[in-house]
Amino acid sequence: MVVFGTRPEAIKMAPLVLELQKHSDSIETITVVTAQHRQMLDQVLETFSIEPHYDLDIMGQNQSLLDITGKILEKFDPVVKQELPDIILVHGDTTTTFAASLVAFYNQVRIGHVEAGLRTFDKYSPFPEEMNRQMTDNLADLYFAPTSESKENLLKENHPESAIVITGNTAIDALKLTVQSDYYHEVLEQLDPDKKLVLITMHRRENQGQPMRNVFTALREMVDLHQEIEVVYPVHLSSAVQEVAKDILAGHNRIHLIEPLDVLDFHNLASRSYFIMTDSGGVQEEAPSLGKPVLVLRDTTERPEGVRVGTLKLVGTDPVRVKEAMTALLTDETLYRQMSQAPNPYGDGRASKRIVRAIQHYFGMAESVSEFKEGDEA
Repeated sequence: MVVFGTRPEAIKMAPLVLELQKHSDSIETITVVTAQHRQMLDQVLETFSIEPHYDLDIMGQNQSLLDITGKILEKFDPVVKQELPDIILVHGDTTTTFAASLVAFYNQVRIGHVEAGLRTFDKYSPFPEEMNRQMTDNLADLYFAPTSESKENLLKENHPESAIVITGNTAIDALKLTVQSDYYHEVLEQLDPDKKLVLITMHRRENQGQPMRNVFTALREMVDLHQEIEVVYPVHLSSAVQEVAKDILAGHNRIHLIEPLDVLDFHNLASRSYFIMTDSGGVQEEAPSLGKPVLVLRDTTERPEGVRVGTLKLVGTDPVRVKEAMTALLTDETLYRQMSQAPNPYGDGRASKRIVRAIQHYFGMAESVSEFKEGDEA
């Protein structure tokens, strides 16, 4: 059984669902969505032609984390009791991930955690994701770690090495299915092909309010200062994000505020960008495969591999640091080349195959899996 509920989860679980479906002779795959994100989740399901067996449809207006958790516990439990799966696969660090894992544990069903072992070691950054993934790892039976560093984190927490497999990240698998050389989107008609496209995403809870205002103010000042750039910002549906974005960024002819993009559109727009600014975890993993430098609008990251190899730079939300980092990428060709050509530490596009093989091995249906090693070609 595969469970997910948000757009980022769906993007990363879709390649795994498709790979599992190729093994229908030995694996019965039941897909459950909580719809923690309704509209944005449906976009991904449509893109990958995935029809869930169960839709818990929990999304409501202005829900608290307690509301989301309670609804999932209540609605997912009868599904587990009816289907009695051998293993439940969850992904990453959302409230869906933790709540579904808790239901699995209460029903004594094995848990496989995709993207296990990521850590900032800061309880409240990102919030609530850091504790969601730590608690999920404490409940899990199988750990699909995307990198060697995430495996080391799990080992330091005394999770059994025999239960950990380094798979690479399924985000790279998704890119293989979505990026197109002949891609078209109407926003491209609004852009000057001679200008450098800066793609931004920003939505995290801990960044809402003044941190977001700081970044957007710095961004607008940089666009005024640098005539050679245009900005595209697919604005998150959160009212808190929408309000600040429109207040500070609207009305500029080289800043394009657009609706949230489906995964195919976002990946293809990212592949055509000059660099990316984001507080998203998934984008930090995807950009290295596209050869795009990333300015991370956070003070911490659970993806230190990208910082270490040089494709990611932590800049936080201080406007001075944001402007300095943007200026460096726009004026220093050597720095830009170093960041854009850094090796990809996150995957080779075969993570889903490794996860399926690891599950088959766990249940005695296959030999052990060959793990992902950083530097493997995508």
